[in-house]
Parts: sequence; C-alpha cells; structure tokens
Amino acid sequence: MSTVIERLMKEQDNVRFVFRPLPLTGIADKSDLSVVAALAADEQDKFWVMYDLLFARYNEWINLKPDQFNAWVAREAVKAGINGDQFKAALISEKATSTMKSMYETAKKINIPAIPLVLINGAIQPSYVLDFQNISDTVGLIALGKKQFTTCPVFNIDPAKQYIATIHTEKGDIVMQLFPDKAPLAVNSFVFLAQNKWFNGVTFHRVIPGFAAQAGDPSGTGKGNPGYFFNTEHSNLKFDKPGLVGMANSGADTNGSQFFITFAPAPHLDNGYTIFGQVISGLEVAEKLTPRDPSQGAALPAGDKILSVDVDVK
Repeated sequence: MSTVIERLMKEQDNVRFVFRPLPLTGIADKSDLSVVAALAADEQDKFWVMYDLLFARYNEWINLKPDQFNAWVAREAVKAGINGDQFKAALISEKATSTMKSMYETAKKINIPAIPLVLINGAIQPSYVLDFQNISDTVGLIALGKKQFTTCPVFNIDPAKQYIATIHTEKGDIVMQLFPDKAPLAVNSFVFLAQNKWFNGVTFHRVIPGFAAQAGDPSGTGKGNPGYFFNTEHSNLKFDKPGLVGMANSGADTNGSQFFITFAPAPHLDNGYTIFGQVISGLEVAEKLTPRDPSQGAALPAGDKILSVDVDVK
C-alpha cells in the first residue's frame, strides 16, 4: 500500500493523504515500537522522514528483536537528518507511548475490519480494490464530478465554416480539420469543451499501436464523461484510412468527451462511431504517444498529456 500511495501522490494533483498508524499490539512484535518511532520523529516535524525510512528499510529491521529495534532506529534516524539526542529522548518518553496506546484503543472502539483500511472522502474502499489502478480511478472519477457540466452545450457551430483544432501535447502538436457539416453535434461539443479547457492536462489513456489513440477523459479512467451525452451521427464517411478522428462511446447515442485518432483503416468501427475530423498534420506525433492498454490490467506507464486545445474558425 505504501508504494500505491506514493505513486498516487505523484500522479494525482488533487489528493491529500492522511495517514493514521494502527499499532498491531500483540500481533507484530515491533509494531508498537515503530509507531512510537514515527511519533518521536514527529516532534521534530520529521514524521514522514521516519515513515519513509521504516518502509524503505523494512527488510533491515523486521527480523531484529524488539530490544534491538530502538538502537537501530536511533542510529538510522541520525543518518536521515533527525536530531539524535532529541529523538532518543522522545523515543522513551511517556508522550509518544501514550499517544500510540490511544491510537490502538481508538481503533478497537471503531472496529476496524482489516488493515490497511483506505477511506476516500470518508467511504471505506473494499479490500479487493486496493491496487493503484482502482484507487486512482476512484479518485479520478470523484474529481471529474466537480468539472462536469449539467446540460448539453448550446449549439453554436456554423456548418459552412472551417474548424481547425490543434491539440498541443507533450510529444508535439496534432492538427485536425473538423467536419461540422458531417457531424455538427460532435464538432459543437468538441469546440465547446476545448474553449472551456476541458482537455487541458488530460492524458491519452488508451494508445494501441497500429489501431488508435484515445483521450478526452480528465479522470484518466476511460469511464468519464462531460456530464452530458449526445446522439451518434452517421454519414458516408468510413474508417478507411489513418488519421480519422472519431467519438468514443459505450453504445449508441452515448457520445460525450472521449475521442480517438486512428493509426490505420478500421472498418470494424464503421456505422458504430461518429467520424468528426481528420488529422491534417502531426499524425506522426500521435503515433509516438506512449502505448497504454488499460484492458491488460497490468501496471501502466503514465499517459502523455494534452497541454491545451486551440480551435481556429475560418
């Protein structure tokens, strides 16, 4: 769980991590001592220094006898930049010990079912979803809810005009010509979202080489939407070449903010997905995006971010 939280804090910028130690009194022989060590370090505002030290050096102290632990942790605390004399005094003080005991008694009263226990906005997370992807998805979807719109955007597209969208990414720019005459609803939504900075900071969460790159979900889960849906639009366009821009959906008439760029012909997508644009420059940039396949369930690399999207109307 320590490594899961560490990665979460690096990749999610809207999370505050609150850690409450639970001493496994009578179960793990040095649990009380390690909690006291963290509390002793906290008197120097070094709680997280000790937290990191205990996790990173776990294999060094786990097999020590309890009467050897304090000597080891006092020695390593100094190496970590903690004042040794002050730490040693706090380590054997009544304050740290009584705080640790209070934590244990409090935990007993509220009947904690298992550890680690993870709560997100007060809601207990089931133990079977305590992996990085599930926790990150939960956080992402909660944060997305604060950004969503409550109604579909007003229709402001002129089908007679030309709309050029430039997606500025970490890998370079992708320039697309949009098709307001073929897919006015999709173009209207895309332009509205771009103007409201919906795509800024959003990752390409699904990139399958030889097939397509997908983005448009600020939650990064592939499950997010802008708070509204619009109908699938059909035209004579086909997925018969690379660089076509389509609306991702989870069924008929469930178009929202997610879109994809094809890397090759994809006839199996014909008639099921709205085509609303064509890449006219930067397809090689899209092809260099970091491959990610969420369906594989394995640890995924961070997706490449969209920095911003500009739309020029001519």
